[in-house]
Amino acid sequence: MTVVKPPGRYRNLALGLLAAGVMAVAGTAAPASATATATDSAAASDSVQASTLGAQAAQSGRYFGTAVAGGRLGDGTYSTILNREFNMVTPENEMKWDTTERSRGSFNFGPADQIVNQATSRGQRVRGHTLVWHSQLPSWVSSIGDANTLRSVMNNHINGVMGHYKGKVYAWDVVNEAFADGGSGAHRPSVFQNLLGDGFIEEAFRTARAADASAKLCYNDYNIENWTDAKTQGVYRMVRDFKARGVPIDCVGFQAHFGTGGPPASFQTTLSNFAALGVDVQITELDIAQAPATAYANTVKACMNVARCNGITVWGIRDTDSWRAGENPLLFDGGGNKKPAYNSALTALGGTPAVKAAANTVTKAAAKTPAKSPASPASSAAALPGSYGWSSSGVLMSPKPDSTHNIAGLKDPTVVYYNGKYHVFASVASSSGYSLVYLNFTDWSQAASATHYYLDRSAIGTGYRAAPQVFYFAPQRTWYLVYQTGNASYSTNTDISNPNGWSAPRNFYSSMPDIIKQNIGNGYWVDMWVICDSANCYLFSSDDNGHLYRSQTTLAQFPNGFTNTVIAAQDSNKYALFEASNVYKVQDSNQYLLIVEAIGSDGRRYFRSWTSSSIGGSWTPLAASENNPFARASNTTFPSGAWTRDISHGELIRAGYDQTLTINPCKMQYLYQGMNPNAGGDYNTLPWRLGLLTQTNSTC
Repeated sequence: MTVVKPPGRYRNLALGLLAAGVMAVAGTAAPASATATATDSAAASDSVQASTLGAQAAQSGRYFGTAVAGGRLGDGTYSTILNREFNMVTPENEMKWDTTERSRGSFNFGPADQIVNQATSRGQRVRGHTLVWHSQLPSWVSSIGDANTLRSVMNNHINGVMGHYKGKVYAWDVVNEAFADGGSGAHRPSVFQNLLGDGFIEEAFRTARAADASAKLCYNDYNIENWTDAKTQGVYRMVRDFKARGVPIDCVGFQAHFGTGGPPASFQTTLSNFAALGVDVQITELDIAQAPATAYANTVKACMNVARCNGITVWGIRDTDSWRAGENPLLFDGGGNKKPAYNSALTALGGTPAVKAAANTVTKAAAKTPAKSPASPASSAAALPGSYGWSSSGVLMSPKPDSTHNIAGLKDPTVVYYNGKYHVFASVASSSGYSLVYLNFTDWSQAASATHYYLDRSAIGTGYRAAPQVFYFAPQRTWYLVYQTGNASYSTNTDISNPNGWSAPRNFYSSMPDIIKQNIGNGYWVDMWVICDSANCYLFSSDDNGHLYRSQTTLAQFPNGFTNTVIAAQDSNKYALFEASNVYKVQDSNQYLLIVEAIGSDGRRYFRSWTSSSIGGSWTPLAASENNPFARASNTTFPSGAWTRDISHGELIRAGYDQTLTINPCKMQYLYQGMNPNAGGDYNTLPWRLGLLTQTNSTC
């Protein structure tokens, strides 16, 4: 978004300028003056190993998680390890039936909410454990004697629990431990099996899919790691049958409660054979008696050697936290110290415990490190393709002027999906200036008819307000709307659906940071963007003069304390790194995606993209040229007619709505502004409209 009219219809920029344009990248410690050519600016992080379990697992698109007990979250040693090491959590007991529905129809989510909310605030994801299990059942369930009653109770429980956590849980152990030990390969006796028969598992999975179509649905069991065991074969036959008949099952969990010998020799074969059925495989409750380093390494290696083994969870943090405490089976001792098994597991993931100083050295030197070609596959970019194709909707949203708002353009949208609705905030532009508007709808087909609520009627007030960004800041349980006012401003609200609930504007900075004053030239300070990781929040902004700036503060200080403003990226051709930056966390990976709007040699708007293993950079080109753009009219089809040749300021549809700005890399969608190709005149009166891009070349 900008309020400047580029001279001469954006001028005729020579294609050679973009081809030879210079982009500099700065890591957290890099000086603002560091420069590198576009082909030399890749992050050296491709070769840098992480020093924590979750971060290293994420480099291969996996997670490394742990079981969490809510009662231990107040333990400082426990929570420190939890927040440092793991990027997935499983509530140990808090989601089991005897906690969530102790009496029929009366749900208690408080204990599990404590874990889920803390995980969300730290950027960790959640596995749900477990919905249907013969154990830890309240007596009122286990004593049911009527099949129809039990079926109704089971389905109501699945719907109630999954409905409460819809959109917050990555995967559910839908059915747990339904197969018998021993040589039968049959289902174990349980109230569900005895009354509902073999079909209860299928019914549970079908009910779960209807309850939350986006969550992965898993079957979870123990003693199914050895390929030739009858129990393993019984589960395998069930999964094969489910896949053949279209029963919704996405993953199989192997609990991996091992003795001192660790995994059986056939464990990798077992994982591979299940994965070949078309399901993900996950190690869900790992602990090994006496925690031999070799046994842990062999377990991790088996997962790493199977592409669809996408995560490992250990069942507890310290030995004293374990259900097998007498066997000391975990990666940390009772004092929270790393055991040899920790180092072996990290090494097997591809990391090294003694890398922190080296990683910092490489980051500082990144601008001088020869880069891989953008077309070369990179381990940190595995989830994203190197080029993109899109299909565009027609115009979905247009201005709705009223007696006090003579609107020419609807532009700069930000969007979250929350509580069953899309919530869109956007700039409205006219010859008299800019302000903000809000609308919501349940489906894109309803967007055109949605009511427009003008936010100058709220405490946000009148005057220049533009280029909004919205997110839920989980640590404060508060919605933030970030926008530009000549400064970087924000308002807060506890209810996103209430347009009158926004606070008056506050500023992130007392004044424009000096480094921006020194580099902005004849540009404009625009397009503020906030994203947080588990420790810090970062504020990006642009200057229409080839510079992308980044400031940071701690998660605890936010929204205050933004300092250390640096040039995060720059280009000698200001039109090649113009404005409208977005930064996102790529789901299930240790990867961030940066996209920035450019103006092409034809005068049309489009997006370039980069990736990094951290928000602080350095940034590696992904689809970053006119010939290989992230999103441009040239790599977009228009089934409803080519209503625009500009792909301009907007936002990717996120997987969630919190401050981590996480996106699902599968079949991405981008809400953007476009306009009639024949339109012209003053920039502030251009007829921008909103449309939706849908990725057509997903690798998922």
